[in-house]
Amino acid sequence: MSKEDNFIVVEGVVTEIISGNNYSVLLDDNNMVIRATVSGKMRMNKIRILPGDRVTVALSKYDLTLGRITYRYKN
Repeated sequence: MSKEDNFIVVEGVVTEIISGNNYSVLLDDNNMVIRATVSGKMRMNKIRILPGDRVTVALSKYDLTLGRITYRYKN
C-alpha cells in the first residue's frame, strides 16, 4: 500500500476562514462541510486562500471530517 492510497481526493469551495491555516470547505460530492488545513508546499510558497476559492482537498480514509488543501484553482 503506497502513501497515495491513504487519501481520498475531492474538490470543494472554501466557505470561511476559521483561524490562521484552518478553513471550512464545502465538498462538491456530498455537500458536506469539513475543516481543512493548507499543505506544506502551499504554506511554504505563501499561496493565499480566500472564501469562495475552488480547491482540491485530500481526505484521510480514517477521518473524513479533516482534510488537507493541496491545490487552489485559478479564477
